[in-house]
Amino acid sequence: MINPEIKTRVLIVEDEKDIRRFIRMALEDMGYEIMEADNVRRALIEAASRQPDLVVLDLGLPDMDGLHFLKDFRNWSDRPVVVLSARSMEADKVEALDSGADDYLVKPFGVKELLARVRAQLRRGAQQSSPMENQLQFGEIAIDLGRRVVERNGAFLHLTPIEYRILTFLASQPDRVITYRQLLKGVWGLAHGEDIHYVRVHMANLRKKIEEKPSQPRHLITEIGVGYRFVC
Repeated sequence: MINPEIKTRVLIVEDEKDIRRFIRMALEDMGYEIMEADNVRRALIEAASRQPDLVVLDLGLPDMDGLHFLKDFRNWSDRPVVVLSARSMEADKVEALDSGADDYLVKPFGVKELLARVRAQLRRGAQQSSPMENQLQFGEIAIDLGRRVVERNGAFLHLTPIEYRILTFLASQPDRVITYRQLLKGVWGLAHGEDIHYVRVHMANLRKKIEEKPSQPRHLITEIGVGYRFVC
């Protein structure tokens, strides 16, 4: 059982004082316990010693690139990492997400959006720390992982094996941005890491079966130029 007296711990890794203070105040208002670091070396010490539940990470840090923190952190922790960066190029987003980030926000950002992303990642982290249930449900769709069956309002929904694997891969990681490469490796295997057109074709077919309005999806969301995000 979760002890309500134990606060959720968030590590903010940001070298600009004003931005760090702004983020800290917003998160403290949510009741989180905040730790701070202004460079990668300090961040790794804080992360190892304080064991945060979530990390908010800038990439442009004075001693080394924030990706160094991310790659080191992923060697020993699966806690969610939300990147906040002025780097807006798709290649930068993909590199951070492929390196282990769970979400990516471009500066300048709105505080409401930041808090929503943080809450979503903390929910996902709590779900992953619990035993995986045999059933996933969203909207009218239910996935029975044990029977490998998908239903809409109790009626059997026919998916191809690839469509089923795409759906379950995304649905098992709600609110996380999954890059094309991550999805390809997870569904097709290492040999297909660059075949993005495979994903787009099968995703279009999957949306026709899953989404009420495939052209305006509610659950299988495109992150343009990067990949997809599953939303319950």
